[in-house]
Amino acid sequence: MSKHRPTIADIARRAGVSKVAVSYALNDRPGVSPATRASIKAIAQEIGWRPNSAARALTRARADTVGLALSRPARMLGVEPFFMELISGIETELSARGCALLLQVVTDPVQELEMYRRWWGEGRVDGVFLADVRSPDPRIEGIAELGMPAVVIGHPSAAGSLTPVWSDDSAALRDTLTYLAALGHRSVARVAGLPELTHTQLRDRAQREISAELGLEEPVVVHTDYSGEEGAHATRRLISSAARPTAVIYDNDIMAVAGLSVAQEMGLDVPADLSLVAWDDSQLSRVVRPPLTALSRDISAYGTHAARTLLAMVADGSAPGFEDAAARLVPRGSTAPPR
Repeated sequence: MSKHRPTIADIARRAGVSKVAVSYALNDRPGVSPATRASIKAIAQEIGWRPNSAARALTRARADTVGLALSRPARMLGVEPFFMELISGIETELSARGCALLLQVVTDPVQELEMYRRWWGEGRVDGVFLADVRSPDPRIEGIAELGMPAVVIGHPSAAGSLTPVWSDDSAALRDTLTYLAALGHRSVARVAGLPELTHTQLRDRAQREISAELGLEEPVVVHTDYSGEEGAHATRRLISSAARPTAVIYDNDIMAVAGLSVAQEMGLDVPADLSLVAWDDSQLSRVVRPPLTALSRDISAYGTHAARTLLAMVADGSAPGFEDAAARLVPRGSTAPPR
């Protein structure tokens, strides 16, 4: 017999499962099958495992930490204002409540779900945020099965049984398209984000429906990875086409600034030849020339509301969803009637 005190690692080796699975089973948490739970507990009894008193005390206490894993390239977080402002708002609420944010960049949603399972199994977080919801998204059901408090930063239609915090993108698009139509535009394209994201799909659908209602042409939508490089490439394709649009909406301001540079490089006058609108306002939108018309919202407050909702779930076991204010259109120098 081994002379060292039996550990969770010993049980995991004997059972042929991960340490996280052992933790779930021994703490009677969801995430393992009844048969696996029974096998793990039998092995624990056989080898004489006993919970460490200090660890047991920690298990009873909250971690005072919530988690956010993002399957985005790390370089994008440094250049895209949206996530920096969102995290700033989350941190503002958490710090005021003595809670920390555990942030991890991962390669894909599968790794993200595994990260959440590990954090929950190890007692490192009290709950998590889910961003960039996809369709379909295995994280939704996976998190629900764990019974872990979670807030989906996205539309209720994509949140499943989890609690959403969202804003109405269709209302923002309606204001924008109505404004552009009133200026005289009939061909309005959009440089969009990742096509698998639910909010991109909702925007795509809303743009088609609202354009038809307003008598605009069927919109051309080019999907990208949100980077300035792809935004520039998409803009070149649009303005080089035989049916060049007279206005373009961009799903973030990084791409809109890149699009402005491309239009000027190709000899187009903004806004006389081409009107541009940026989704999500930031300093970038205001310092370029001409300054960009933008869909402005308080992203920091959006993060604060998400954090407040998650902390309420941790404290009370549940919390209602929260609809944040829709983005409002702020006209600036990049939009005008077409020539």
